[in-house]
Amino acid sequence: MTPQKFSKKEAISFGWQTMKDNFWFFVVLLIIIALIIAMPEIILHFAKDILVLVIFINIVSIILSLIIELGLYKISLKFYDKEKVKLSDLFACWPLLFKYLIATVLYVLIVMGGLILLIVPGIIWGIKYQFYGYLIVDKGLRPIAALKKSGQITKGAKWNLFLLGLLFAGITILGVLILIIGLFAALPTILIASAFVYRKLLAFSKVPEISSEISV
Repeated sequence: MTPQKFSKKEAISFGWQTMKDNFWFFVVLLIIIALIIAMPEIILHFAKDILVLVIFINIVSIILSLIIELGLYKISLKFYDKEKVKLSDLFACWPLLFKYLIATVLYVLIVMGGLILLIVPGIIWGIKYQFYGYLIVDKGLRPIAALKKSGQITKGAKWNLFLLGLLFAGITILGVLILIIGLFAALPTILIASAFVYRKLLAFSKVPEISSEISV
C-alpha cells in the first residue's frame, strides 16, 4: 500500500490556524484583489462599444490575474515557511509571468484534452499537474519542467488530492453560505492548506530527475 504523503486533516488545520493568526492581513489582501479584479470590469462597462479598448482591457485583466495568482503562491509559501509576509508580495513574482503564462496554457490544453477523452483523464491530469505554479515560484522551473515535476510529486497521491479538492469545495460553499463573509476565512484556509500539501509532497518525493514523458 502506498503511504500517505500528506494528511488532509493536518493541511486544513494548518490553513485554518494560519488564517486565524493573520486574519486581518487576509481581509485586506482579499479586498485588494477584489478591487484589482473589479477595475477592468468597471472600465469595460463604460467602454464596451470601443473594440480596441475592450481587447486591451481584457488582456490587462488576464495579466493582472496571472500576476495575482503568482503572488498568492509566494504568500502562501512564505506563511508555511514562517517568513515575514507583506502585501507587496502579491506583485513580487511578476518577472515569472511569461513562464507562468506558458505553463498555464499547457496545463489547460492537457486538462481539456483529457476531458475530451471521456472526462476522467482530464480530472486525473488536472490533479497530477496542478502544482506547476508553486514549482515556478518556489524553484524557478521552466513551464515543461514544472509540469513534469508536479507529475512526479503527485505520484501515488492523486486519490488523496481528489478528496482534498472535494473538502476545499465544501469549505468554499460553506464560506459562501455564511453571508459571503465566510469567504474571508475559507479562501485563506484553502490557500495555506494547498501550500502545506505542496511542501509535504515535495519533501516526500525522492525522484532525483525529471522524467521526459508526461503520462497519466
